Amino acid sequence: MQAVIKTGGKQYVVAPGNVLKIEKLDIQAGEKVVFDQVLLLIDKDKVTVGKPLVAKATVEATLVRNFKDKKIEVRKYKNKTRYRRHYGHRQQLTEVKIDKVVA
Repeated sequence: MQAVIKTGGKQYVVAPGNVLKIEKLDIQAGEKVVFDQVLLLIDKDKVTVGKPLVAKATVEATLVRNFKDKKIEVRKYKNKTRYRRHYGHRQQLTEVKIDKVVA
């Protein structure tokens, strides 16, 4: 069984056993997470599309860890004006393991 869930403003295709990197959630490692915004369910040959969400469908997951992604460096430069800027950013992420999809 597969599902498409929405979290953190993004959509993810998930199946039991998958490990996802999503936007940071404010819970501790080892705790359970329930995603209730399920947009699509795929069960073998049966496909259920939500309008906009699938009723009574959830995805249960376990939080593996909270971490920071690798650093992204941004450089800005404008010719002939002595304008140079350099800064970096590390996004806060959460890694979750999908336990089961409940229809």
